Amino acid sequence: MKKVSLFLAIILTLSLALTSCAETETPPASPPDAAESPAETESSYPLTFDNYGRAVTVTAKPERVLALGPNTAELLVALGLGDRIIGTSLRNHSRGPLPEYAAEYENIPELNHSNATREAVISSGADFIYGLDWEFGGSGLDTDELATYGITTYINSATTVELQYREIRDIGKIFGIEDRAEAFIADQQARIAAVKEKIAGSTAPDVLICDSIDAGIFTASGINFASLLLELAGGNNVFGDLNEKAWVTVSYEEVLAREPEVIVIFDYDSPSVEEKIAQIKANDILSQLDAVKNERFVILELESVLPGDRLAYSVEKLSAGFYPDLFK
Repeated sequence: MKKVSLFLAIILTLSLALTSCAETETPPASPPDAAESPAETESSYPLTFDNYGRAVTVTAKPERVLALGPNTAELLVALGLGDRIIGTSLRNHSRGPLPEYAAEYENIPELNHSNATREAVISSGADFIYGLDWEFGGSGLDTDELATYGITTYINSATTVELQYREIRDIGKIFGIEDRAEAFIADQQARIAAVKEKIAGSTAPDVLICDSIDAGIFTASGINFASLLLELAGGNNVFGDLNEKAWVTVSYEEVLAREPEVIVIFDYDSPSVEEKIAQIKANDILSQLDAVKNERFVILELESVLPGDRLAYSVEKLSAGFYPDLFK
């Protein structure tokens, strides 16, 4: 009997010891700190952002949004925010949304078909604008005045891919969709990396960017976002050494002297791509280029070279035009 009691006592002691160890190694979860909770962080307003040197404070999640520019509108749709957009602008500079966004994008009303007007913006009932920088300053909209009408403005003005990623992250924070924003960025990065891997070891062709033709070629300089995308696609902007302004006009003689192997033509409202190509072929100087004789034209929608959601799309399309044998 004593042996049995002693045995039971030993078993009880061991059981208590194991229970104590388990409690020490795996303590019960304590409530998360509010500052570390994603949900708490996403809904914690006001939020202040450095929008290219201009402080932007968002006091609540925007409900009625103007997306001024086809690139900003499509980016918001890509991030699942299309239902918050009450108006767009600059569709005259668009060839339409990417197919995957078309159904939602086409249901968004136009505020103005071309540039947004002050009157239309002020009377729209918007509480937030995500707009292309073309729409602001000079004779465009004034962000300080818009603020007096309760409209907060975040300007799209990225000059590098990383700055555009920062804009996407800011939009993610503003609307409480940070995970979605990060997933979108990761997808863009992976696709651009795949292009880089595919063209590795290839010789970069010299490329002329042609926006329009009028007493010269209106082209993108080295500081233009379009030039950055061209380089990521494996091309060399023949006017990449010009860095005073984003857009410049160069003479036909300068173009001939730099001997571009490929010509990228931007596609938007007017004149048409076909008209631009006809102008190039009819030009006594430009028609001497091998790129023209061999019809090495790559067509890209204008909104595809604006900072926004089409970073990877544009790099893929340009690279396929530069290296057709690699992308068959």
